[in-house]
Amino acid sequence: MADPRIIDVTLDERTILWRSADIEQERRIAIFDLLEENRFAPQRKHPDGYEGPYKLHLRVEEGRLALEIHRADDTPLETLVLGLARFRRPIRDYFAICDSYYQAIRAASPAQIETIDMARRGIHNQSAELLQERLEGKIDLDFDTARRLFTLICVLHIKG
Repeated sequence: MADPRIIDVTLDERTILWRSADIEQERRIAIFDLLEENRFAPQRKHPDGYEGPYKLHLRVEEGRLALEIHRADDTPLETLVLGLARFRRPIRDYFAICDSYYQAIRAASPAQIETIDMARRGIHNQSAELLQERLEGKIDLDFDTARRLFTLICVLHIKG
């Protein structure tokens, strides 16, 4: 019976040199929310008909995102590799707006915080749509899953 969802997600910690408390909290929330509810259905058919659940390991290598997909028993299924060139600007913009948001939380008015948060959500939503577009035909995933995966992709880009 098909179970198209992620049951575990890990990040390649070797590529992450440093995370602030705010970023670490974003990572924890993204993983928690992702595991609570997601749709993740690789489109490649496997000889034995396996259709989930999946374990996912994310890593960045030479400017590419590798999504290592495993069965629930940890047996590897496939690794998808995506070029990240189209994500460079959204990642940079997302980091900038998140930095502004975290600073605003500490010192700005509620109206200013809401304005920055709306901009942050806008960038996040556009980036999730881009991720869905880039995975089209490879992985069927819902919008919320794409948003949470984009957050984790951003975490992988923190270099210090």
